[in-house]
Amino acid sequence: MEWCVKFTSAALDGVVIIEPKVFVDERGWFMESFNERCFQEGLSGLGLPVPKAFVQDNQSSSKKGVLRGLHYQLGPHTQGKLVCVTQGAAFDVAVDIRVGSPTFGKWYGVELSAMNKKMLWIPEGFAHGFLALEDDTCFNYKTTNYYNKDSERSLLWNDPALGIEWPAMEGYLISEKDQRAPLLRDADLLHI
Repeated sequence: MEWCVKFTSAALDGVVIIEPKVFVDERGWFMESFNERCFQEGLSGLGLPVPKAFVQDNQSSSKKGVLRGLHYQLGPHTQGKLVCVTQGAAFDVAVDIRVGSPTFGKWYGVELSAMNKKMLWIPEGFAHGFLALEDDTCFNYKTTNYYNKDSERSLLWNDPALGIEWPAMEGYLISEKDQRAPLLRDADLLHI
């Protein structure tokens, strides 16, 4: 792999932390933010399947304390997501919602930032959310399926059954829709 990317399995089967090689000199820095061949080889090297092709790129900008999620789509519109932060920092979370999975209901969180340039691969079958740790946090994600409003679902971000350890802040800014999301036990989920 020419661009020397490091792929590391996270605590949830299928979720992967990706650290690109960054080339720095007196002018600044350069990195490949995505290379399909390397991405596929990196996942295969971890014994993971190659996902469907990416079909949509999304971006958001959030103030410090904005919490978005936990979002997912039901089949046949499930999405794999490759996520990163290009400005600011976020605490990013994936939750296994695959009924029957050995890690069902478990979560994994990692800080993604413009400084560390880490990315997270979240395959189909996981809910996703993040907390902006700085103002003007720009969050980018590539998805393997198009957004489908009728398939959109969410989980309550602070469901005690999940026990997500969000970073402490004075207050979170959460949409009304995300505040009304169902608990894991009441949600429409994915069966494997």
